[in-house]
Amino acid sequence: MNITKRRPIIAGNWKMNKTVPEAIAFARELRGQLAVIRDKVEVVVAPPFVDLQPVAKVLEDSNIGLAAQNCHWVESGAFTGEVSAPMVKSAGCEYVILGHSERRQLFGETDETVNKKIRAVLDAGMKPILCLGETLAEREAKRTLDVVARQLRGGLQGVNAVEAAEVVIAYEPIWAIGTGRNATSDQAQEVHAHLREQLTVLFGRPIADRIRIQYGGSVKPDNAAELLRQPDVDGALVGGACLKVAEFTAIVKACA
Repeated sequence: MNITKRRPIIAGNWKMNKTVPEAIAFARELRGQLAVIRDKVEVVVAPPFVDLQPVAKVLEDSNIGLAAQNCHWVESGAFTGEVSAPMVKSAGCEYVILGHSERRQLFGETDETVNKKIRAVLDAGMKPILCLGETLAEREAKRTLDVVARQLRGGLQGVNAVEAAEVVIAYEPIWAIGTGRNATSDQAQEVHAHLREQLTVLFGRPIADRIRIQYGGSVKPDNAAELLRQPDVDGALVGGACLKVAEFTAIVKACA
């Protein structure tokens, strides 16, 4: 069993939700609710692009960090509709979520494009949250471990050990995202432990033991504690439940 102490991280992915006024009001309320958490757990929120800068202002000097939900791998240029890593950093972001299954499935992202984005985020001085996960068909075919290992290796291609220590991995089984279903704590631990071993092969045990691996997929207040109790589950990437202050706060407190 891995007994290395890693500071847990809870990230809320708002997806395409909340106008600017709604985001400001939400961030103010969340800041007040989580002020008592302090250093027990790292908390990050990922609003839509248009909300980043106003939310950053609300969260300034708080214990809540900011993430973007995506970025392009080129710093600037003729890429209509895209946003670069330096742009989201200038808006106040410390993290960027990359390779989310919705991006892979709906917008054609691949391990190769995700890898380019990871390189861009690291070069911009931010931390990637690399999302991995299998489909229901892949799980039923007992291919889960192979799929996530391939996504891990593809996403981290060319990343050195020092850089890898700054990356957060998020295991999100696609069949559990937004469905109300979630992996059992044992299923999550099995995949997280496998990812830890893959990271050991790539970067060595000391670095692998530093890298935090979140679980995502229908995480709610009533299942968070059991999931987060597993030795290789170092936090959660929360979807729907992060859109309500009370639910997200309850998940953070379960982790703390």
